[in-house]
Amino acid sequence: MTASRAPGTVFWITGLSGAGKSTVAAALQRRLLDAGRPAVVIDGDRIRAVIGTDGLGAADRRKMGGIYAGLARDIALQGVDAICATISLFHDLHAWNRANIPNYREIYLRAALATRAARDPKGLYDSARAGRAGPMPGLDEPFDEPRAPDMVIDNDTPDPACAVALIWERLVVPQLAAA
Repeated sequence: MTASRAPGTVFWITGLSGAGKSTVAAALQRRLLDAGRPAVVIDGDRIRAVIGTDGLGAADRRKMGGIYAGLARDIALQGVDAICATISLFHDLHAWNRANIPNYREIYLRAALATRAARDPKGLYDSARAGRAGPMPGLDEPFDEPRAPDMVIDNDTPDPACAVALIWERLVVPQLAAA
């Protein structure tokens, strides 16, 4: 942590593929930056591309979850808000984050299967249904819904501004008032 800044907040946005995590994360980042709060997005798809892994097994997913968590924690300790957009399948990862990341806020974006499949720009749902893809969380692989998220947003709307407004009012405004 820098001497002049308090730790940033980690906004951990989780949900199944197509729930809107990346879109909401980008919109939240814009809102934070417009309010004068430094913020970065840690997007699961982009980080996996940089690291060069596409492993979908449980061990691979746990390893990547740990990388996202460590990166988000380090960014926040430098006084920058970190917005992590990732499926993050496992309860133990959520528990570790809560125990080890100051100012950790978990947001679960929930969306109906039909909505997620309709939003799917990578064609993952069609590929999984046709047997051309590996296991798909929420379709043919279990997904541990977060047990105690700071908020749950039913995100079937096409407008990410609605989700960001909810996050802002419930999680950001109270922090601003306390500062």
